[in-house]
Amino acid sequence: MKLLLVVLCGFLALALSLAAPAQHDVEMADAPVGNPQPEEHSHYDSKFDRCDGIEFDAVAPDEKGTMFFFKGDHLWKGFSGPSEHANGTFQELDEYHHLGHVDAAFRMHNKDEDALKDHDHIFFFLDDKVFSYYNHTLEKGFPLEIQQVFPGVPSHLDAAVECPRGECVTDSVLFFKGSEVFNYDIKTKTVKKKVWGHLPNCTSAFRWLEHYYCLHGHNFTRFHPVSGEVVGAYPKDARNYFMTCPNFGHGAGHSKPRCKFDAISTDDQGRSYVFIENLYIRLDSHRDGSHPFPIARSWKEISGHVDAVFAYGDKLYIIQGNQIYIYKSAAHYTLIEGYPKPLKEELGIEGPVNAAFLCANEHVVHIIKDQKMMDIDLAATPRVVKIEFPIPIAKADAAMCDADGVKVYVGPIYYQYQSPRILAVGKISPAPFKISAEKFGCEE
Repeated sequence: MKLLLVVLCGFLALALSLAAPAQHDVEMADAPVGNPQPEEHSHYDSKFDRCDGIEFDAVAPDEKGTMFFFKGDHLWKGFSGPSEHANGTFQELDEYHHLGHVDAAFRMHNKDEDALKDHDHIFFFLDDKVFSYYNHTLEKGFPLEIQQVFPGVPSHLDAAVECPRGECVTDSVLFFKGSEVFNYDIKTKTVKKKVWGHLPNCTSAFRWLEHYYCLHGHNFTRFHPVSGEVVGAYPKDARNYFMTCPNFGHGAGHSKPRCKFDAISTDDQGRSYVFIENLYIRLDSHRDGSHPFPIARSWKEISGHVDAVFAYGDKLYIIQGNQIYIYKSAAHYTLIEGYPKPLKEELGIEGPVNAAFLCANEHVVHIIKDQKMMDIDLAATPRVVKIEFPIPIAKADAAMCDADGVKVYVGPIYYQYQSPRILAVGKISPAPFKISAEKFGCEE
């Protein structure tokens, strides 16, 4: 009897051991490959690696400046990091997955009072539908038919990108479909169709730091948002510029410049720049990141570093050596005919100079040269030095005047004064402040 009981127990243990792997195999067969647990939705593709050279469906920033890259039902947040499921950030898009992938996307720019409610919203286009999000939450009433929100704009778009007034003639959105471009005026809700046959068919497009990019395949082409003009050697590989990939460069080949300014200024459009060697950094678009660009990209006639920059009216003055360049600062900087001119002819002084600044609502430019400050009335004819002061700072690099007063930059530090007059009559320099590397995107 005991022997029979032992045999029966042995058979039972063997049966259980054979059954266990079979149950384990069933659980693994139900789970998606590469995932420890099954996902709630089964339509997801496997994860993408953008360093493989994929073609994006759409690219757009959110209201905080985070750039989103879309492919299928995945997205990437920013210029580095792995992909993730899009429904984790924009849940409602997943409920309409039967419509297909995101065709196009853009972040609205419209500060007009009657349309301010849409400013900084992200609009997604899927087939003939449009979704409006703010703070990653779908706005009430959406999705809607595209023509209900953007009359005259076709369905099944390829790409879209916002174009603020000042860069385009009016606050606009550029919609791409094949070789056709639909320029949508946000205020009048009118559309003008163009054909930019010289530009590749864009599968996505985005605006970043005043520049416009058409992505096609794993390449991109930078273009002018009004004319579609392409200047420079394009296409270029996006992996060298807009993502961090092994064996690929990042950015425009520039490391962060040092925190030693040559000039700093804000124009009448509210665009602020710091100039460092042969580069400039846009300051007022900080949420889109700080990035150095060659000065010649925005002021193509300028080669090398500049000595001083100041804005007066709707013009930007750039001083380089013994010459001065004057640009119209409307939609895009345009050199005024007849310039550059000798600095002596324009302002009545000899170059080079150390710095220049102009305070708001004033017409006197303050030029710093060596250890003196010269005041020149820009409303007078001819323009000549009206008064000259010694200043307590030697070897100034740059200067600016804003709501906080006058800042004079010397190497990695700056001195702050309440007004130009305080700077002129001061005998001792105040305690210096350190330039913020984080704020200006430079290296200490």
